[in-house]
Amino acid sequence: MNQTIKDKLAVLPLQPGCYLMKDKHGTVIYVGKSKKLRNRVRSYFTGANDQKTQRLVQEIKDFEYIVTSTEIEALILEMNLIKKYDPKYNVLLKDDKSYPYLKITDERHPRLLITRNIKKDKGKYFGPYPNVLAARETKKLLDRLYPLRKCNNPPGRPCLYYHMNQCLACSPNPPKKESYDAIIKDISSFLHGGYKGIKQNLKKKMDTASEALNFERAKELRDQIQHIEIVMEQQKMTLNDQKDRDIFGYSFDKGWMCIQVFFVRQGKLIERDVAIFPFFDDVDEVFLSYIGRFYLHQNHIKPREILVPLGTNVDMLEQLLDVHVHTPYRGRKKELVELAMENAQIAIEEKFSMIERDEERTIKAVEQLGEHLYIETPLRIEAFDNSNIQGTDPVSAMIVFTNGRPDKKEYRKFKIKDVKGPDDYETMREVVRRRYTRVLKEQRPLPDLIVVDGGKGQMSAAIDVLENELGLDIPLCGLVKDDKHKTSELLYGMPPEVIGLDRQSPAFYLVQRIQDEVHRFAITFHRQLRGKNLIQSELDHIPGVGPKRRRLLLQHYKTINEIKAAMPEELMKLGIPEPVAKDIHDHLNKVQ
Repeated sequence: MNQTIKDKLAVLPLQPGCYLMKDKHGTVIYVGKSKKLRNRVRSYFTGANDQKTQRLVQEIKDFEYIVTSTEIEALILEMNLIKKYDPKYNVLLKDDKSYPYLKITDERHPRLLITRNIKKDKGKYFGPYPNVLAARETKKLLDRLYPLRKCNNPPGRPCLYYHMNQCLACSPNPPKKESYDAIIKDISSFLHGGYKGIKQNLKKKMDTASEALNFERAKELRDQIQHIEIVMEQQKMTLNDQKDRDIFGYSFDKGWMCIQVFFVRQGKLIERDVAIFPFFDDVDEVFLSYIGRFYLHQNHIKPREILVPLGTNVDMLEQLLDVHVHTPYRGRKKELVELAMENAQIAIEEKFSMIERDEERTIKAVEQLGEHLYIETPLRIEAFDNSNIQGTDPVSAMIVFTNGRPDKKEYRKFKIKDVKGPDDYETMREVVRRRYTRVLKEQRPLPDLIVVDGGKGQMSAAIDVLENELGLDIPLCGLVKDDKHKTSELLYGMPPEVIGLDRQSPAFYLVQRIQDEVHRFAITFHRQLRGKNLIQSELDHIPGVGPKRRRLLLQHYKTINEIKAAMPEELMKLGIPEPVAKDIHDHLNKVQ
């Protein structure tokens, strides 16, 4: 604990508020809230903490706090700060699922669509459907029952759907607006649970058609009834009042929490959402914070009612969400909350062993590597590798591992500009110089460890640029391969010495993954560049051959050799002018 933190801990107030933990780069890595800031923040730096919390504390180099008037204000502020800073140690609700909705467009001839984006366009939206197959099947069913527009044909020009009695918009006499309003009203009733009445009406029509010996029509109506039963009644009703509800349950163990959300729509349990994450604060507060942030997500629409387990601060949630929140004590609602709790307990038990194995391969491997090198845990590792063939098309690649995992959005490619010929040491100098000159200029975070794919020469070249040119003191190590091109030794220090890593250890597995990944990234980039140059270099220098003609030639002849063998007359058949066709033939055969 540094002196800055000690001084701030001494003056922390006992009021409610939020605190922001920062790392050595000044980046916010965790946001929390508390009824009493002094007690909560001090607890991180005093007493015994589990390994997960210790890892967070090791990164904290400073913190800030914001005092609020009430606990509900602190909860709202925490939600906003997490959304703003996206701290890596918080629960990140980066749910990429975009739930589909059924939409009736606001047009003269409305359409029924499936969409994942809700807009203020006066359209009618129904959903969400966490199960996309359910949305598609429901749309197919409604398309059979209601003849809304399904084409872009102008009025009076019939489409295929018109002949199937499923699109009246392009009929010679299109329906009036009043007719569409009635259809939209029926669809709304259908999707809000009124499909049973519609099914009964279809049965009456089927019986009438059957009595009139119109068996083809009766069969069509029977198929529609069966489709309704399959799509809309594939699940028994769970609650009879047909309210839309979200039901929350949770379980926790060893500093990890699992929260399950059951979605009940029109009285049916249709889907669930599961989140498993580490937590650092009081269980009840983390649960409240999660529910608050859950509805910040654009795809999580607030229902009419939320059910939560016993002990949850219902009043605070109602103030926060402006939705009725209830803790059931008996009946079917209580059973559903208990079911959510039971599922959370099962999920956390099933996932825990997988989480521990993943930690062994990632963060624990990083910690072990730092211990072997006698440096702070290298949470951000940047690795470099060069690639060329006899000095042609020289490239270099950089990859980033954050917390023991590849961070692919941070990968970078470099075309070597200043080095001529196969000089691996000067290539390393150039790429290290370019990389960290830019990092310093743009004030980006520096890595905790740099890894170069190579031995003493590459290490020496990189260290010389870092220390003597840029004035940086960053730990750097080298990776040496054996004759089978597999990771053999880890070199560190100056002069470099072999660091003895057990080949079965997580740390050795980590450096092996880093070396394999940076080599893969570099060689892939080199092959792409070399392949592009091999194909295009001979055509690029011919006057009159631009991108369109080059593409035309390669599409027709496939290879450069086929183009070389073609006579000017053949090239002219592709629409290439005679002078250009002669230049192509003469140039390629001179090159040959």
